[in-house]
Amino acid sequence: MVDSPVVVVSGVTKHYQGVRALTDADLSIAPGEIRALLGRNGAGKSTLIRALSGVERADRGTIAVRGEELGDGGVRRSTELGISTVHQELSLVAELSVAENLYLGRWPRRGGAVDFAAMREGAAEVFDRLGLDIDPAASVETLSLASRQLVEICRALLEQPRLLILDEPTSALAAQEVTVVLDTVTRIAEQGVAVIYVSHRLEEIRKIAHSATVMRDGRIVDTVDVQQADTATIVALMLGESAVAAERPPVRAVDRTVDALLTVRGLAMPPKVVDVSFEVYPGEIVGLGGLMGSGRTEVLRAIAGFSPVAGGAISVDGRDIGAATPAVRKKLGIGMTPEDRKGEGVVPLLGVHENLVLSEFGKVSSGPTVSPGRVRRAAENLIARLSIATASPLTPIVNLSGGNQQKAVIGRWLHAGSRILLLDEPTRGVDVQAKAEIYDLVRALADEGAGVVFVSGELEELPLVCDRVLALRGGRVVDELIGEELTTDSVLAAAMAA
Repeated sequence: MVDSPVVVVSGVTKHYQGVRALTDADLSIAPGEIRALLGRNGAGKSTLIRALSGVERADRGTIAVRGEELGDGGVRRSTELGISTVHQELSLVAELSVAENLYLGRWPRRGGAVDFAAMREGAAEVFDRLGLDIDPAASVETLSLASRQLVEICRALLEQPRLLILDEPTSALAAQEVTVVLDTVTRIAEQGVAVIYVSHRLEEIRKIAHSATVMRDGRIVDTVDVQQADTATIVALMLGESAVAAERPPVRAVDRTVDALLTVRGLAMPPKVVDVSFEVYPGEIVGLGGLMGSGRTEVLRAIAGFSPVAGGAISVDGRDIGAATPAVRKKLGIGMTPEDRKGEGVVPLLGVHENLVLSEFGKVSSGPTVSPGRVRRAAENLIARLSIATASPLTPIVNLSGGNQQKAVIGRWLHAGSRILLLDEPTRGVDVQAKAEIYDLVRALADEGAGVVFVSGELEELPLVCDRVLALRGGRVVDELIGEELTTDSVLAAAMAA
């Protein structure tokens, strides 16, 4: 590895409507270096990547590749200078072949027709260079998730980049698949390409990265040797003093001597969930903490009956519900709010009142007919109970803020009489005030006797709402945090540590 840097970032700053997303960022990366980029949600990692990729124009500061400035040239200029980015979400076309995906948008032609032979030959060359056993003629839809990720990386390599940016390339992969991706990234760096590797998984970073740059609140706070810095040091850099700004509410009293509302034993849904066991007691809020790909959402979907399981048992009030349909589980008191509020949680053009009663029409019907009057009365009661800010129950729910939409999604399951609430990312995309209101609502529901499973990718919020947190990693419960040991840094350390 030579000392002369491939990319130099100097004083790059980017603000959005008064929000400091990135401030005075300085960074340099040498050829063949693998630089990990660490930071919790909102630390500025994505903004820095977008600036390097040319997607965002910096308010001030410069980005230079081998002395040539990116300037205002955008994505095309960034690509011309030798920066390629592989984003977290795959962008392959499943119905096309591997070779066609590699050359998507730039298919070689011969005599006016697409030259499929040239594409397959080029694909075979890049696979051979990296020692990958992937058939260029195979349809992408037949590939494993790991192989699809490798195809995405190889597509970026066809640009012959000087800097390759990988944003959470293994977040959706099982443990055995991760090794293949890491080995490929190492071989890429050995060929002189500089790599920025974004991940929260310290075990991966320690395997492949030479160093790690830590970001916090839009600033680069330090660059450390990942072999020398321990997990506690890295977590402290990521959290800083802001971690103590929001104090935990008083510890709630939970009686765990009574029978559990919900019991999960040995739940398995390979490859994401390997072995998960826990209980939820009446009045208890149990958090599932883990990084993306740890199996959090899959556990909730299994409990709700939306995803088949390969092994284990789930019971409500001691009754096994393994064979129960989602409809039966709803009658037993299970309700789940989905991670994707806009896509799966609300019906945008229906009114708030209609969204609130979607889970149970029987309570607002007269015989076989839904009663508009009963719908409105039920909605008004829920709106008052949950403090949903809306001009009218008839207002289309799409007109409400994200926080009020989320309250309505939770209210739908209160209307259904749910005693076990599975909340998947209930505060995603809402402002600070709305988050606090949702925390208060969840605690109030638990005080009334509900059992709550609370999933969040923002690990720092789990101690603010949960009585107990189970840390998930690799599809298993690796730690249980309760009482004084339940802190932001303990949750983050448990989720990140090897």
